[in-house]
Amino acid sequence: MTSPVCVITGVGPGNGAAFSCRFSEAGYRVAMLARSAERLRELEATIPNSKGYTVDVADADSVAQGFARIRADLGPVAVLVHNAGSGLFGDFLSITAERLEDAWRVNTLGLFLCGQAVVPDMLKASSGAIIVIGATASVRGGANFAAFAAAKAAQRSLAQSMARSLGPQGIHVALVIVDGVIDIPNTRAMLPDRPDDLFLRPDAIAATVLHLVQQDRSAWTFELDVRPYKEKW
Repeated sequence: MTSPVCVITGVGPGNGAAFSCRFSEAGYRVAMLARSAERLRELEATIPNSKGYTVDVADADSVAQGFARIRADLGPVAVLVHNAGSGLFGDFLSITAERLEDAWRVNTLGLFLCGQAVVPDMLKASSGAIIVIGATASVRGGANFAAFAAAKAAQRSLAQSMARSLGPQGIHVALVIVDGVIDIPNTRAMLPDRPDDLFLRPDAIAATVLHLVQQDRSAWTFELDVRPYKEKW
């Protein structure tokens, strides 16, 4: 039996790499999407059964070409993890229209384009999973999150609409709201005094994502939040 295919967008040194490792260990062939070919080559060398594809999820042509290559190389996609995100921060008067659109294109349009690329094959199989990596900003727009919150809120609404239309057809759409700072080198450097207990570990988030994919369809989750146990909320 051929191993199922999992596509992960926005693959970098944090969540994306952790998701790729987790699904590889679970027996999936993993297609890793990112804009950096060099980063993908490094991960291909360390993650078994993985293959990198240089794709800009905010560009319709790039997505169409990338998923065509994935289908030709690996076959139909069983799982899509939309991890690509654009963290553009600033208050209402400091952001520009271009920054607002950039955030929307990566977070929301990216989900739309990648979802439309994989759903036809999932419908044929009457099964599949699309996991969207969201943020607390999707339900609470902070003063300095004008662009990011707007994009993540739109992403959340799109994911909910997808879940309602695709769920009855056998496709599980779920949203993971990440509440807190993810433990990667950049955030450690920015917050050197923050205690370890206030960082989210990418491998722990990845375990939650795999659990969602493996849920029995009699008890599917649409939305869940993950945060460090010491995070104030």
